[in-house]
Amino acid sequence: MRRLASAAALSGLMATPAAAAELNLTVEIPRLTVAEYHNPYVAIWVEQPDQTAVKTLAVWYDLKLKNQEGETWLKDLRQWWRRAGRAMDLPVDGVSGATRAPGRHQVTFTGGRAPLGTLPAGSYNLVVEAAREVGGREMVRIPFQWPPKANAAGEAKGSTELGAVRLTLKP
Repeated sequence: MRRLASAAALSGLMATPAAAAELNLTVEIPRLTVAEYHNPYVAIWVEQPDQTAVKTLAVWYDLKLKNQEGETWLKDLRQWWRRAGRAMDLPVDGVSGATRAPGRHQVTFTGGRAPLGTLPAGSYNLVVEAAREVGGREMVRIPFQWPPKANAAGEAKGSTELGAVRLTLKP
């Protein structure tokens, strides 16, 4: 004899709005004409409006240096390091990645999976911070609502270490 599942039982199987939501990010690293160029270290995280870090989405740094020496220089991402980085055990699967060369880089995060899987509904800032050896530091913020109720977009533009940073959200 077959049993029909109740609506309450099925509701646990259906995707919640946050689980289906998507956060797409494009980060432009500008090509700089300098004597000694190194790819920047970049941290991407979500913070509350009061600037309390909530989730680190990505950290791009030199993973190939011997004895994890690349981790030593993560302190140069000063804001991220103070708010979230020093409490993390790196590398973090799905978060840590290699530095990126100049150009446009796209990353996508889905609400139902880490690192956004447990992000509560609310107002947030997406923060991108870059620091470069023999270079400068820069940080941009883009406010957003999670989960998005409709398609939304935001952008910020750096002036030295970061170019255009564009955030698009899909429900």
